[in-house]
Amino acid sequence: MVYGRYTSILVVCTGNICRSPAGERILRSHLPGMRVDSAGISALTGEPADPVMRQSASKQGFSLEGHLARQLTPVMCREYDLILTMDKHHIEAVTQLAMEARGKTFLFGYWLQQLEISDPYRRGAEISDIIFKQLFSAAEEWVKVFQQVK
Repeated sequence: MVYGRYTSILVVCTGNICRSPAGERILRSHLPGMRVDSAGISALTGEPADPVMRQSASKQGFSLEGHLARQLTPVMCREYDLILTMDKHHIEAVTQLAMEARGKTFLFGYWLQQLEISDPYRRGAEISDIIFKQLFSAAEEWVKVFQQVK
């Protein structure tokens, strides 16, 4: 499905095992037909989603099963219509890989007062639950924007 000029979204974090797979699955559930994927700037390539984040997602009715971490590449940066990152460091990493992608790269928490979403990795279930809820809220805001331009 096309939402305005967007047909694809890439969600980026560091290892591609916590925040970006969760953000990917949340967006995918709200935007049927849109291509939504994820990658990491320092991906733990081939690893499944973090077990603690899988539990946080499951509590909210989402599954991260089947996810395998992927390394962000310049080709990916060019291929997607929109790139959503978790923090400003990720925006810089995307820009270093493909400078032309800067204009389509934003914080996942952009509509939540430019919120940077911190890494829950190895910080326990409570932090993971909080981060998942931030991702969910941020994704809902992006979905509202996409539905306005549909």
